Amino acid sequence: MESNPELRGAVEAAQDRKAVGITLLDLSGLGAFTGAFLICTGFSQRQVQAIADGIQEALARAGTHPLHREGYSSAEWILLDYGRFVVHVFAERARLFYDIERLWRKASRVDIADLPAVRDESGAASA
Repeated sequence: MESNPELRGAVEAAQDRKAVGITLLDLSGLGAFTGAFLICTGFSQRQVQAIADGIQEALARAGTHPLHREGYSSAEWILLDYGRFVVHVFAERARLFYDIERLWRKASRVDIADLPAVRDESGAASA
């Protein structure tokens, strides 16, 4: 990820939109059509769309645009194809069902820690 600023920007944008379960699969050397998958989860249709929007906006500011986008209207699984890497933004149930990590289990995997919840003065947690 250090050698790919676009991928790093996508991770940061996903974190900004409170994505969880952020995982990077390095597909190099596996004969895949792309170099990496960035996988993350949102907990509602609106959050899944917001995560995808945030990633697209952040990368567009850096001059990078997806070659292809799928699944935005249903927001169960939004795919953003950037050529060198593909972003998969899942609803929780869809991520469990499709289990991309298992399908690509030979890939090097990096799990990126979820951001801790911030507590307000009353002690209530917010992400």
